[in-house]
This record gives sequence, C-alpha cells and structure tokens, in this order.
Amino acid sequence: MKAFLAPVAVAAAVLFAPAAQAETVHIGIKDFMYTPMTVTVTQGTTVLWINLDDIPHTVVEKNKAWRSGALDTNDTYNHTFDQPGTYEYFCGLHPQMVAKVIVKPAAAKK
Repeated sequence: MKAFLAPVAVAAAVLFAPAAQAETVHIGIKDFMYTPMTVTVTQGTTVLWINLDDIPHTVVEKNKAWRSGALDTNDTYNHTFDQPGTYEYFCGLHPQMVAKVIVKPAAAKK
C-alpha cells in the first residue's frame, strides 16, 4: 500500500505546490518622461506603468504589438513580456516620449 501512496503524494505535492511569483517592474510616467527610460527584465516579467502626471499619456509599442488606452492621473497599464527582445515604446499623445524594455531569456529550469 505504501508503494501505491508514494506516487500519489508526489503528484499532489507537484499539483498543489505554490506557483513561483512572477516579477513585476514599475515604470512611472511623470514630467513627460518614462522613469526609468530603460529597464532590463527577465522573460515572463510584468511591467506596470503608472501615470503620475496631471495630463493623459499612453504606452504604445513601436510596432503597435501592444498599447494602452489613455491613462489619466494614477491610471495604470501592464504588459507581460513572454518573449526575449528589445521593445521600444512611446506615448501616442506625445511621441517625443520614448523608452524601452529589454527582455532577457529566462534561466533554464533544472
């Protein structure tokens, strides 16, 4: 009976183990700038932008792969970066506002 229960216990431990916490990085929008202007993150990271300005802004990927709506003061937008690469973005309302997210591959699981 013990031989039968051991695999069941292992399966239950795997199925019900807490998931690893995904990382979240914050970028502020203030004084017509994204701060920081460049962030480097690991694949799977979520970036959260928050508008700290008194006027609306947006977050638009250069190739328009993703974009926020207009963000009023204290509004947020988030995007999870699942693929490695460099993602340049800008404000659709103020195109001089530019920044980028560099996504590094996730470490191989052992």
